Amino acid sequence: MDAITLIKHDHKTVEALFKRAEKLGDGALKEKKQIVQQIIRELAIHAAIEEQVFYPAVRKAIKAAEDDVLEALEEHHIVKWTLSELDGMNPKDERFDAKLTVLMELVRHHVKEEEQDLLPQVAKKLGRDTLETLGKALEAAKKVVPTRPHPRAPDSPPGGIVAALPAALLDRAKDFVQGVAKRAQGEAKKRAPTNGARRKAPAAAARGRAPSAARAH
Repeated sequence: MDAITLIKHDHKTVEALFKRAEKLGDGALKEKKQIVQQIIRELAIHAAIEEQVFYPAVRKAIKAAEDDVLEALEEHHIVKWTLSELDGMNPKDERFDAKLTVLMELVRHHVKEEEQDLLPQVAKKLGRDTLETLGKALEAAKKVVPTRPHPRAPDSPPGGIVAALPAALLDRAKDFVQGVAKRAQGEAKKRAPTNGARRKAPAAAARGRAPSAARAH
């Protein structure tokens, strides 16, 4: 699964949980608590893999996406604080439903912006191979990142994953982020012909030779 598909799949999973929560009546406290715990787990994992793998890779590969990533990190910060408060709250608390409603509004806004603004940039700038590799890294990260929100923890590597990853995996994560940027730059160069190639082609055609033959001499 490539990175964009994985991220959108996570978004759909959380939205389905939101809709289940919205359909519950006031008396369904036990089921509401169970669904909220699922929401907390899904969002905590999703936020962590984006912060530690996806966003750093995007920032290195796509300079124009810098502002979008920084805004997304701030939105994550607010979401994680709300998640941490919900995690220890009884569904009978008068603030529980209000806090859950605010959480859903925050996340839906974040998802809308990410899918409309950031992900299209990533899809355009990163090649298929890079997106597939990034997707595998996100899937691997899901197995080791925290399953509960930690709003006080760093939201960018290496600090954010020191506690969750052994040193060797931490090194691989850093190497991967750097590698994504290099692969993206390489793929961009392959797609864009150099100025020299564009100048040589008309001249070679005028002499009745293919550009490749001209270069052979």
